Amino acid sequence: MEIKKGIAVSPGVVIRPAVVLDAEEYHIPERHISPDRVDDELKRLEKALSQSTQELNELRSTTAKQLGNETAAIFDFHLALLKDKNLINKMRQLIETKHVVAEFAVASVLREYAKQFLKMPEYLAGRVKDVYDIERRILHRLIGQTHQRLIDLDEEVVVLAHDLTPSQTANFDRRHVLGLATDAGGRTSHTAIIARALGIPAVVGLKDASISTNPGDTVIIDGNRGIVIINPDEETVEEYQHYLQKRVEFEHTLDQIRDLPAITADGHEINLLGNIEFPEEAQTVLEKGGKGIGLYRTEFLYLGTETEPTEEDHYRAYCKVLEIMGDLPVCIRTLDLGADKYTQSRSPVPERNPFLGLRSIRFCLQHLDLFRTQLRAILRASMKGNVSLLFPLITNLTELRQAKMIVRDTMEDLEEEGYEVRTDVPIGMMVEVPSAALQCNQFAQEVDFFSIGTNDLIQYTMAVDRTNERVSPLFSAANPSVLRLIKEVIRAGQRYDVDVALCGEMGSEPEYVLLLLGMGLRTLSVAPPAIPEVKKTIRSITIEHARKVARQVATFESDKEIIRYLRDQISQVLPELY
Repeated sequence: MEIKKGIAVSPGVVIRPAVVLDAEEYHIPERHISPDRVDDELKRLEKALSQSTQELNELRSTTAKQLGNETAAIFDFHLALLKDKNLINKMRQLIETKHVVAEFAVASVLREYAKQFLKMPEYLAGRVKDVYDIERRILHRLIGQTHQRLIDLDEEVVVLAHDLTPSQTANFDRRHVLGLATDAGGRTSHTAIIARALGIPAVVGLKDASISTNPGDTVIIDGNRGIVIINPDEETVEEYQHYLQKRVEFEHTLDQIRDLPAITADGHEINLLGNIEFPEEAQTVLEKGGKGIGLYRTEFLYLGTETEPTEEDHYRAYCKVLEIMGDLPVCIRTLDLGADKYTQSRSPVPERNPFLGLRSIRFCLQHLDLFRTQLRAILRASMKGNVSLLFPLITNLTELRQAKMIVRDTMEDLEEEGYEVRTDVPIGMMVEVPSAALQCNQFAQEVDFFSIGTNDLIQYTMAVDRTNERVSPLFSAANPSVLRLIKEVIRAGQRYDVDVALCGEMGSEPEYVLLLLGMGLRTLSVAPPAIPEVKKTIRSITIEHARKVARQVATFESDKEIIRYLRDQISQVLPELY
């Protein structure tokens, strides 16, 4: 038995035989042809490009139907490469001038193109994988070899790989692929995003799990704890089977409380909302018992596409969510671009440390056309429902005031153009950096609400890249310094009568729900699948107990002490969770 620890990116537990995917690396020798065969090689190239384009278009269409257009947009970059005249002409020129086979021309041009990304910082690795994905697809057509495809599986399995391309992940047959694990990747990788959309338990950042696993080995993927167990012993299998049975029974109880309010056992009502990335997820929030959208991430309108979305693209996406949610609140976060998203892949000189660079509100304030396009769409859509507006990564008062001023200017522009807009749209800010938390008393006098983004708050407080598996043990919501910052924000909200929500992954874990309610938090926004469990937690505890827990936690000096204590406390209330 071998236990591997990685990064949990999609919840759930599964025990199944493993399918191990190799990298499908093609070794293409430099083979030459006679001049009279050049036309034949050019035709082979054109046919392979055409077949690959058709295959990708079909894959994009299928993905759009199953997961929505925003997820399917991941493949727009692949299609753009296949239509790139510059790249295709280079392939043709190699065949015409060097008299090489089409396979060598494709491999030479695309691998040289990939090297341009490899020279850039590590966060652009996703684009390199996309290029290799296209190379394999074209070479597969040229060489005519058959490789095991995920859509050809006829039994229930888990998939292990060093990494997975977007094409491979989107090709999963949900009936047969019940979990996945990769050596590489982080929480924001394409693989993680699609796995969550498909509802497949997944763990990434395992370093060498695929090397340690043989096809057919029994593997446990624990997407809740970020653990993969290869060839577990009988005792471990029995333990997990017992755990799965308890989860099934527990989930039946969750179904029974879906339509009940999130009220503590001593009568305190908690506002329980959902986080979404795609418009289609709004329906899931309702089905899971959420009472609104606490965080609508809008970056997927940009990621995976070569063209910027128009105002109408934004407007349609927002209206779709508002139509689903009716009168329930929908909090739309303005663009959180930058870091490892979108802007770096389009920059001629990418930043060396983009997480500390031009991202989020900073990027928007320096790209006002892009910012105003989104604001116009949000303000127009505000007439359709209960909309609030949220600014990400605010670090100082000047940024906040500039952003608010641009909102007011945009309102005036729309009114002059004859649009009806709400002038009372609530404006809030994410608290996700220490500077914002430490100055929360001043910020509370400028905003209508706070939303604590614990993922980035932990990252910036602890100086830990949350996508880096090598330092993942340091990424802890239970660190006393992180908890102290959260407490300060909650107190500022109480002092100035400003609503405070928490929208990070911390709010999805029952032990932290107990602590956060004890600290005074009354609004949680979590991933849709986590809503029932969080509601069950809320309905099983009392505020009096939660406050005692929070006071005790304040006396501890380390995150390990805090985690042990919190799990002990919540297990006494909800033993079926552990």
